[in-house]
Amino acid sequence: MKKKVIHFGAFAWLFCMATYAQEQENQLKEVVISDSKFALAKEKSGKVIVKITAEELAKQPGQSLASILSTVVGVEINGNQSSGGKNLGTYIRGGRNHQTLVIIDGVPVTDASGVNLEYDLRYISADQVESIEVMKGAASTLYGSGAAAGVINITLKKAGKKKLTGNSYFSLGTQTTADKVNYRPQDFNQGINVNGTIGIVNYLAMFNSVEIKGISEVKGIDFEPDQFSKISALMKIGFKPNTNFSFEFFTNFDKIKNNYDGFYDNFTSADTPINIAKTQQFRFGFSPKYKYNKGELVLNSGFSSNERNYISLNTFSNFTDFTSYNSKTVNLDLFNKYQFSNRFFLIVGTQFQFNEMDSQSELISKQKAKFNWFDTYFTAVYNSDFGLNVTAGARYDKHSIYNNYAVYNFNPSFSLSNIGLKLIALYSTAYITPSLYQLFSPYGNLDLTPEKNNTIELGFEKELLNKILQFNTVCFYREENNSIGFYTDPVSFESNYANIEGTNNAKGIETMVSFVASNKLKFKANYTFTDVEVPLKRLIPKHKANVNLDYDYSEKMNFTISYQYVDHRKDLFFDGGTYETVPVQLESYQLVNAIGNFKIIKNRLSLFVSANNIFNANFTENIGYNTRGRNFKLGVTVLY
Repeated sequence: MKKKVIHFGAFAWLFCMATYAQEQENQLKEVVISDSKFALAKEKSGKVIVKITAEELAKQPGQSLASILSTVVGVEINGNQSSGGKNLGTYIRGGRNHQTLVIIDGVPVTDASGVNLEYDLRYISADQVESIEVMKGAASTLYGSGAAAGVINITLKKAGKKKLTGNSYFSLGTQTTADKVNYRPQDFNQGINVNGTIGIVNYLAMFNSVEIKGISEVKGIDFEPDQFSKISALMKIGFKPNTNFSFEFFTNFDKIKNNYDGFYDNFTSADTPINIAKTQQFRFGFSPKYKYNKGELVLNSGFSSNERNYISLNTFSNFTDFTSYNSKTVNLDLFNKYQFSNRFFLIVGTQFQFNEMDSQSELISKQKAKFNWFDTYFTAVYNSDFGLNVTAGARYDKHSIYNNYAVYNFNPSFSLSNIGLKLIALYSTAYITPSLYQLFSPYGNLDLTPEKNNTIELGFEKELLNKILQFNTVCFYREENNSIGFYTDPVSFESNYANIEGTNNAKGIETMVSFVASNKLKFKANYTFTDVEVPLKRLIPKHKANVNLDYDYSEKMNFTISYQYVDHRKDLFFDGGTYETVPVQLESYQLVNAIGNFKIIKNRLSLFVSANNIFNANFTENIGYNTRGRNFKLGVTVLY
């Protein structure tokens, strides 16, 4: 009797898998754009690109963009478990913030006044995002300076086909540490989205507001809770008079205000100054696209201004310290795809970028602190009928300060469709120009040279049981030359930025597996091993793993449970008494999170409940900073 039950169960399970596999085959093939700037079937891409789809994002309501990205293989977003005002650090394959390029709707984004030309991911609400692609490895051939360790390509939501549609949402949650439990609501997130299409015009308007309080950014017995608030507004207007031509305009405003902790009286009195940081960005741009018989011509443009103000008021001496930074950036990227045949197409482009900054408090003048660069590039993509796929390209950079130089990539792959196996290989180079701050600030050094990176990848993707089981593994090796560091003379104590002599390398393994047990139950897991040399080690875990179990109980209920392991990391602690920087080791930690999604009224009303850090792990992300303990969140979305 037992054998019959087992055989029947096995047959039923295989039947469900076969049915689901057939449904998957009937769906449109998944495409990626990061590999060539145009839609390319994922199986024809020579890289393992992680794509977070709209469906996957919809199952993670209430989560920050940083928390979502931190579950991607090979990616560590340090600070995503800390207070809302904590700066984020993006580490991909042993790289740091300045080696990761963030792109929003095809336009690279950055703060030209920042030390590392980085972008603050806190500006973006996950509710604004349609999908995300994470492409790891040197990608300067397509994207220019900054794309040395990886590219985070974010696509924002688009207008719907109806004349009027949208949603509004509200969530509240707790904000508490593991050792000081306080389950009062102190995390509020609300927003509205209105969009539609009327004739040849489409429109989208989104507004989001966040208010968080409850914990101090810095860990300390007497430290008061620090507040964090953010407002974000986004508007898009598009025109499509015919099937060949389209034009889209966007404008975006984001503002962040938060308290941060300071010290007084030789670092002996905690939290006595009142410190306020105010940052804001304004972005606008347009993107015309024209399709013709064998190709497509695209212009992605972006113009942005950033402003950062830091106010520190000492209540004992009534002394106020005010520091400000302002910057402007321009990005124009014109590129054309020409398809010679079904097997071969060529992308040729030219890109202009301009950066400018000033800071009156640090005597940095915008008349001096500016540069521009003008690049030309091409990428060729060949897809054979016998499984060979090749992507190759080059970029020539003409910088207003530095000598001209070139980067290139060669990326062959081979698909054995009969056994569901794809082999990939890659060699690519990248460059990173010093920032304006590193050149023109009081610590600047005009003799700095650009950092150069070389990356090698080898790996494979394997599919079994009609894509029910998929896994891939990629090995990488990255060399970093002319890294820019901060140097202090031990005799004169004078400090400035300087190139680090020699070569530092990072190597590792990334592996992912996904298993579709049925049309209700899905399992995903990934593991990252990263081994870096001492100058690159800070805050980068050697081992990191993520496991995700997604269960659709019914059409109206979905449950997700996730597990994350982060290995021990090296950090540096600045001793305010001795003015020495002391190396420390941060212990490993494990997190278990859960989310429940409920459709109360189909296509009208939905509800979610989430619990993060369920077992209340007490851990440290950055030495001296607080991290969140067990926290809960409840949210509702109304669709119309």
